[in-house]
Amino acid sequence: MGRAGLGCCETTTRRSAVHPFAIVLPAAGTSSRMGGADKLLEPVDAVPLLQVMAGRACATGAAVAVTLRPGDTARATVLEGLPLSVIAVPDAGEGMAASLRAGARWATGRAGALMVLLPDMPGITSADMTALFAAWQDNPERPLRAATADGQPGHPVILPPARWPAMARLQGDAGARDLVTDAGLHPLPGQRAVTDLDTPTAWAAWRAGHAAN
Repeated sequence: MGRAGLGCCETTTRRSAVHPFAIVLPAAGTSSRMGGADKLLEPVDAVPLLQVMAGRACATGAAVAVTLRPGDTARATVLEGLPLSVIAVPDAGEGMAASLRAGARWATGRAGALMVLLPDMPGITSADMTALFAAWQDNPERPLRAATADGQPGHPVILPPARWPAMARLQGDAGARDLVTDAGLHPLPGQRAVTDLDTPTAWAAWRAGHAAN
């Protein structure tokens, strides 16, 4: 299957020295609200969304990992050739926490900060990620969240290493919200920090706006 192939529970990819920043894309979900389609394989300018978002993450120069369900060859295939890690998550059925636990384990000893980048948010750019990492360095002991232009908290989220042990103990599908209650906010233009595409209706609305621009 190539560089992005899935082993049982292992991370496959290049390994490197400790990096200042890392990004994990939790992509082990099932697109249950998409009526049978895979939201992460939907095209954005003719390229599968997961490939777009992973490529943008890699373009920041950060260490990058993507979590996937074991045997998810469709998503793994679109990641081939990108300089990233693929983490198979055998307990992905539990929900988001399984991916976040895997991300925390992967980042430990590898990076100085970890961004959780939801891969169904096509408005988030490489420049946004870079700006968030730069802003986080002003207060590196505190989590940082992207926000809308009018201050509504959203994603991505950056977690400092002190939060990773708690991240590695998360359970269920609630995500890391309890770990970022004290997070600082960094505004991004418009509403892109809260625009996720997980239903056909959301995709249709986003495409209509995208075409208009």
